[in-house]
Amino acid sequence: MEKPAPLGFGLGLRPKHYMEILEGNPPVDWFEVISENYMIPGGQPLRMLDRISERYPVVMHGVSLSIASTAPLDMDYLAGLKALASRCKPKWISDHLCWTGVHGVNLHDLLPVPYTEEALRHVSDRISRVQDYLGRRIAIENVSSYIEYEGSEMEEWEFVGELARRADCWLLLDVNNVFVSGFNHDFSTHAFIDAVPAERVVQFHLAGHSEANTHFIDTHDEPVKEEVWDRLCARPSPLRTRVHHDRARR
Repeated sequence: MEKPAPLGFGLGLRPKHYMEILEGNPPVDWFEVISENYMIPGGQPLRMLDRISERYPVVMHGVSLSIASTAPLDMDYLAGLKALASRCKPKWISDHLCWTGVHGVNLHDLLPVPYTEEALRHVSDRISRVQDYLGRRIAIENVSSYIEYEGSEMEEWEFVGELARRADCWLLLDVNNVFVSGFNHDFSTHAFIDAVPAERVVQFHLAGHSEANTHFIDTHDEPVKEEVWDRLCARPSPLRTRVHHDRARR
């Protein structure tokens, strides 16, 4: 399957911006929608999405796939995801490398996985099954994390790269999450970004974070830090060279 073409500079679609978008046609190349906000049988959000997706390309970004959980895949959720994709024709669908609950309990958080061979086999198999059901590749995003597992057998970036190869999926590289996790766990953020297989990356996320004494927290309530821009663009590598050239468009 051919890699999607770059879309340019996109923004997250939020309800408070609906009318500004429809009345003003702002110069934004595309919008990212939170999948779960529109997986409903009707209502104003879905009507707004219909109108906006007629004018702009959209991508779908989920928070509830729980791809790393040991619970069975939620087929009702996947049916809703597939129906929404059929409706708004997203350029791609993404979710997070995490688990959000188990045994019927939703913890409403994006929880990290142990970076082990067992977890790698488990998650890659589930991604493959989801992709088969949806009839398309999905993109998987690295999360910010605040704990580490003692049983991990490899670095996070090794796990992410191998996961993309085994599952034959795309990657959504969240540069802020790399920066937050790098500080929290004292690893080289440059090493992480250098190791990411550039041919698998279809989208980048940038956001702001909060800084405490011992941890950074991915709160999305601050401007993007200069250090995060630096991780995206400053050093030469196959990935960052391409990002630098596309910076104004992504």
